[in-house]
Amino acid sequence: MLKVEGLSKSYPGFSLADVSFSLPKGYIMGFIGMNGAGKTTTLKSVLNIVRRDSGKITVFGKDMDADETAIKQQLAFMAGTVSYYPRTRAYALADIYKRFYSEWDEAAFKKYLQKFNLDINKKLNEFSAGMKVKFGLSLALSHNAKLLILDEPTGGLDPIARDELLDVFAGIVEGGERSILFSTHITADLDKCADFILFIKNGRIIANDTKDNLIDGHLVIRGGNEVLSGISEKLVGVKKNSYGFSGLIKKEDFNGGTGLKAERPNLEDIMVYCSK
Repeated sequence: MLKVEGLSKSYPGFSLADVSFSLPKGYIMGFIGMNGAGKTTTLKSVLNIVRRDSGKITVFGKDMDADETAIKQQLAFMAGTVSYYPRTRAYALADIYKRFYSEWDEAAFKKYLQKFNLDINKKLNEFSAGMKVKFGLSLALSHNAKLLILDEPTGGLDPIARDELLDVFAGIVEGGERSILFSTHITADLDKCADFILFIKNGRIIANDTKDNLIDGHLVIRGGNEVLSGISEKLVGVKKNSYGFSGLIKKEDFNGGTGLKAERPNLEDIMVYCSK
């Protein structure tokens, strides 16, 4: 559904370098990395909002440069929550939005409004943050978007609202015809719903795998500082304190050892230690 090959973009003091990945139909890919790592620049470059220096973007089997208009008829992008024209009523925004899409389905739009319990007569600034995200999703799904690219869609939401949205995401891809790529720094969200994980650091992809492979391929180990020197060069990242250390290691590099305890990591562990 989405294939990115050799994407590069340079700014003074920062650059994306050879970003490559693919997202098949019917799956959710979580895009993680520290603030400033290049997540938003990558997403906007994929969408031609930012002009990339090099690389090829293929969506639905079509080249983004040659068929951008056709591709974007079936693609939706949302940065955070819907926050433009906050004093405009939701129905007025929808009336403007639907003019850009040839496959707009009014019946589907009404169905999603009902599903998400949204009052279209309210002004946007009367919606909660979670309702704004759901309104954006209602718009996207009502023009038959097959690929949803979302930049920090759950940022600023409370745990209950986030959990509801993750259920919505799972429902969107359930039929196998739609895919979602979304960036987030809330790794617990990805533990619940992501199939694939894309991890960027300083403008470079350092991990691109299924969530299960990424987690199962690593261990968090703990021990006293007296045993650190014997294993330090194998660690992906390490944290030290007066009582000892903890570190992330690839499972294939760990052979056990006296005074070491190993446990299964979560995505937050992997992100934190890889950033050390």
